Amino acid sequence: MAKLYFRYGAMGSAKTLNLLAVRHNYVQQGKRVLLIKPALDNRFGENIIKSRAGLEHEADMLVTPDTVLNEDDFKGLSCVLVDECQFLSPQVVDQLRELTRTLNLPVIAYGLRTDFRAHLFEGSKRLMEVADSIEEVKTTCRYCNRKAVFNLRHNAKEEAIIDGPTVLLGDEEFYSPTCYPCYHEKITAAKEKLKAQQKAAADVAPVNAISEIQ
Repeated sequence: MAKLYFRYGAMGSAKTLNLLAVRHNYVQQGKRVLLIKPALDNRFGENIIKSRAGLEHEADMLVTPDTVLNEDDFKGLSCVLVDECQFLSPQVVDQLRELTRTLNLPVIAYGLRTDFRAHLFEGSKRLMEVADSIEEVKTTCRYCNRKAVFNLRHNAKEEAIIDGPTVLLGDEEFYSPTCYPCYHEKITAAKEKLKAQQKAAADVAPVNAISEIQ
């Protein structure tokens, strides 16, 4: 039976480039491939899959959390490739899992494992649970030469951001791949800065209250 593959990596690990290379190899052999991406990911256009290296291709199918896959759309294919799979719903992951059984069709899903808080994305969690093969696409930390395993969200000054929505679409302007020591250092500095700001605000509040009474 064909397998469901989950290939994960930190930001900037060339996951999409890898996906497009796999597609190219299949097409060169005269085989049909279907490219899927979540409709949520519209950074480069509604249906464009694009790597940081500049290579791109149009997605064949956009999916939402409620998408119901039609098995007829997948007949005659040699492989299904999924980009940004962390944004898939568990229901869609389960349907892709089922295609490997009913059609003997391999599915290769590329995406992030965790968000900027180091928590599993919903789609990634389900893939970790049901994939036949889990492979890491490796890259190095932006701030040292250790392997990157975390996705640091930061501002223009590269100060860590520790709060905000789980999903914030962006690239190098918002995120950097980091190892644990560098991630910990950046997050700790951000927490200490926040505490200092909160303390300063608390110290000012009583002074303002006294001024209002006078």
